[in-house]
Amino acid sequence: MISNPTPQRTLRGHMPQRPTPRAATTGEHHAQLAGRLTLRDRWLARMLHEHKVLTTQQIVELCYPSVRAANHRLLDLYKWRVVDRFQPFVSSGTSPMHYVLDIAGAVSLAYEDGFDPKQLGYRHEDAIGIAHSLRLAHTVGVNGFFTTLVALSQKPGARGRLAAWWSELRCGRLFGDMVRPDAYGRWLEDGHQIEFFLEFDFGTEDLGTLGRKLHGYEKLATATGITTPVLVWFPTNRRESNARRALAAALSQLDRPRLVPVATSAADVAGVTGENNPAVARWLPISGAPSRRPGRLRLVELTQLWPHVDLSAAEPSAALPDQQAPAELTAPDPLPPSAPSSRFRR
Repeated sequence: MISNPTPQRTLRGHMPQRPTPRAATTGEHHAQLAGRLTLRDRWLARMLHEHKVLTTQQIVELCYPSVRAANHRLLDLYKWRVVDRFQPFVSSGTSPMHYVLDIAGAVSLAYEDGFDPKQLGYRHEDAIGIAHSLRLAHTVGVNGFFTTLVALSQKPGARGRLAAWWSELRCGRLFGDMVRPDAYGRWLEDGHQIEFFLEFDFGTEDLGTLGRKLHGYEKLATATGITTPVLVWFPTNRRESNARRALAAALSQLDRPRLVPVATSAADVAGVTGENNPAVARWLPISGAPSRRPGRLRLVELTQLWPHVDLSAAEPSAALPDQQAPAELTAPDPLPPSAPSSRFRR
């Protein structure tokens, strides 16, 4: 007699789907794409090349008015081999669709920037291989941090704007001999500008290892003469509390701790409007001058705590020069181009 039967829904896998016909990546197909791809399509392909993978919801936050509009256009881009897609396995429910750059998209980007596609180093196996990567959830989490800022930047009457967003790979190419942050960003709001490196913690890394990363940031600040705050995002408030002690101890061992301003936040901070909104009052500095207001600070308010990191009077490109490799694509603007003028939004 079965006393605890397994629910039927847990035995169901993903529903089988009919294969969607896709174009062959021939020269004729690439020629046809020249008249089909909009500025937004090309921008999205560049974002996928830079940041590796984006979910449907993240793409909606980036450049579409609704999930329905995004799915309609993404299906076309999938058929045209501009993007590829996959769904990670989950034990119950259905995971969101994940999108990566496909062959036709990579070819169009290469020629757009004046490269031979072979120089780009793109391989479809590598692009779609992230579906099996143990870092998939981490990459999606980092990208979600920034797509939220992009969505905030595009709201009517928005006070802030994301001016730069570099991927872990780009940061590694520029600073990898000293430190490898998960991302770099630049946020502008109310006439102030703050640059930051993001360390996205998933609760799996040893806290001692996390603290030792601050030595690399001190080395980078000394070499470049630029003080860039380090923002550390944790999954829980408990993990944040434990990590803050390790980070404070690591800062005390630096020769010049003022060169490494650090602030932390957690996904479950109590009393925060917008659970995953990085711009609201959720950041708790570890060191610095006393704050004008106790408690957690908004992202832009960190410039008041650390006035030496506010580069409001400087040109944006002067903060961190983009030292591109000969066959490296230009970093995309984090905000999408203007919507098509037609009343039928594609």
